[in-house]
Amino acid sequence: MIVPAITAAFSVTYFAITIWLVRRVKLDVRSICYASVICALTVVLAGIRIPLPTGSNITCGSWIPLMVLSLVLDPRISMITGWICGILVMLLIPGWETVHWAQIFVQQLVCFSCLGYAGVFGWDKKWKVLCGTTLAVLIRIAGHVLSGVVFYSQNAWDGWGAWGYSLAFNLSSRLPEGILSIVIVTLLPLSLLRKAATAKGGRTCVQ
Repeated sequence: MIVPAITAAFSVTYFAITIWLVRRVKLDVRSICYASVICALTVVLAGIRIPLPTGSNITCGSWIPLMVLSLVLDPRISMITGWICGILVMLLIPGWETVHWAQIFVQQLVCFSCLGYAGVFGWDKKWKVLCGTTLAVLIRIAGHVLSGVVFYSQNAWDGWGAWGYSLAFNLSSRLPEGILSIVIVTLLPLSLLRKAATAKGGRTCVQ
């Protein structure tokens, strides 16, 4: 019962903070268009997978679009877009295994919307981008590991146990994908992308 309680506390705390952050979000046509494009790109990239010997897989950069949206437009828009992406990936990409209804909140809603935290520290300094993207990756890895322990323990390899299995399964894929995403996003010309995203008025669509 301890692990489910930890997972529940993690999820409730995450949603409480995230909902508080997005409580005043106001969407206009531009932000909806950007969110739609990013959502479509995320779902497509999430469907392109490189299988690993552990049974896990690495996607073709599906973490990056939501991180970029957070940094060049607004983190709150990226968080909301992440919730939509989580649902769409669950519905559209084959192979998603439903074990329990609570799995949707941890594995899908948390693990996609958390990529919006990439921009919470700002975008104008490399260290801010590094801190934000690292935070986003750590939250996502934590969500996947807890989800693996609670919902997929029956798949654990002999002698590994739920924690050992979940850590090996998820760290073999989520960690390298997260590190690669951090490196790529940090190297992008974010100031130019932000200028292009906020052109014609120079305002973001969130107040």
